[in-house]
Amino acid sequence: MPKNSKAVSLDDDDATESARDLLSNEDACEDSFKKSSLIVNHHHHGGGNRDGGDRKERDVEGGVSSGCEDGEEEEEDGEGGEEEEEEEERPAWNSKLQYILAQVGFSVGLGNVWRFPYLCQKNGGGAYLVPYFILLVMIGIPLFFLELAVGQRIRRGSIGVWNYISPRLGGIGFASCLVCFFVALYYNVIISWSLFYFSQSFQQPLPWHECPLIKNQNSTYVEPECEKSSATTYYWYREALDISDSISEGAQLNWRMTLCLLAAWTMVCLAMIKGIQSSGKVMYFSSLFPYVVLICFLVRALLLKGSLDGIRHMFTPKLEIMLEAKVWREAATQVFFALGLGFGGVIAFSSYNKRDNNCHFDAVLVSFINFFTSVLATLVVFAVLGFKANIMNAKCVTMNTKKIVALLGNQISQNLIPQHINLSQVSAEDYKQMITSIQRVKEGDFPSLGLDACSIEEELNKRRGSHVASDHGS
Repeated sequence: MPKNSKAVSLDDDDATESARDLLSNEDACEDSFKKSSLIVNHHHHGGGNRDGGDRKERDVEGGVSSGCEDGEEEEEDGEGGEEEEEEEERPAWNSKLQYILAQVGFSVGLGNVWRFPYLCQKNGGGAYLVPYFILLVMIGIPLFFLELAVGQRIRRGSIGVWNYISPRLGGIGFASCLVCFFVALYYNVIISWSLFYFSQSFQQPLPWHECPLIKNQNSTYVEPECEKSSATTYYWYREALDISDSISEGAQLNWRMTLCLLAAWTMVCLAMIKGIQSSGKVMYFSSLFPYVVLICFLVRALLLKGSLDGIRHMFTPKLEIMLEAKVWREAATQVFFALGLGFGGVIAFSSYNKRDNNCHFDAVLVSFINFFTSVLATLVVFAVLGFKANIMNAKCVTMNTKKIVALLGNQISQNLIPQHINLSQVSAEDYKQMITSIQRVKEGDFPSLGLDACSIEEELNKRRGSHVASDHGS
């Protein structure tokens, strides 16, 4: 018998009771195991042989290990049960198509239909598409996938996700919700404008078709302000918005636009009143109908004279512009703006998915649908711009042809005009030949003639009507 052992006997009942006490402590399994080993070694050597003590020690060790394993399994089962219960309590999309339409409806908006065509025209047409696509693949899709994965895994909204990651980051979630609220404010104002124009379009002729006439006792004349601008511009500022001359001047309540704004907010509330159960069904219309309208617009625009000139201008890259840092910066901004990154909506929509959903596929699919929607809307805009450029170019040709007729015999010789050209009906190609011939002979005196080149390309580069989109984008 060892010298440091004492003659204290430990029967089987005492060993079993000690092991049971140790197994009750689930939070310190390893410490309990060490203590049980010391107790058995200390009490057993005095009354039995070493083999029996080793066997009892192994029994205690096995009991402690099995108790720890059982406790871990129970803890895992509890966590799994909580996750399953959370999944059952969390509403879910009725179908995968409904979810994809929701993400497409959230990401595709004015940024695609309004801002993207403006930036594409501003930054060199096709030269802007290249950096945008590169940044979409390198930055947009990875971040979009990250938001999808976070929302799908944690299954909470933007505020809940950031609180789950760290309570100190909860303010980011509140900030994203505040940004969404501000966006909803001006988006609903734009919807109210659309509703107003829709209600006014059931007239023949349209109220913005021509300038209004002012009648007095002696004569009838066109509104001077409308004559200086255009019928559509006058109707927008004076009839639709009923805008005052300056911000310091007050005006009465525009009750027609107020009713349209109330109708817009009512539509949004009815769509969101039951959560995804009501908004999911609205997605079938709100996400698909814009594509029907865009395709109709595209078909109509392609039938206009000069539409192909605009599309050709769109896909003709100006490589020197693509090398500017400003183009890449605006392309990166548009990627975030178009996909809705950082707004919290992507996280909220993906949180209603099951955890085993393939969000890799969703991120790539929605991103490319977003890109092709931007290209589709840009095709429509550039086709209309080509038509408008041809109209403006025809006016320029007519006006400058009159100048040439007035200068014939004095400053311009009749021999400079090709014989096949009829000055009463001059096409854009005929005018180009005339102006080239005159410029070649009157090289030094040509600027004094006051003749314009009248190029469709120059008309497209003027970006007429894009200042509104510029203000919106900034």
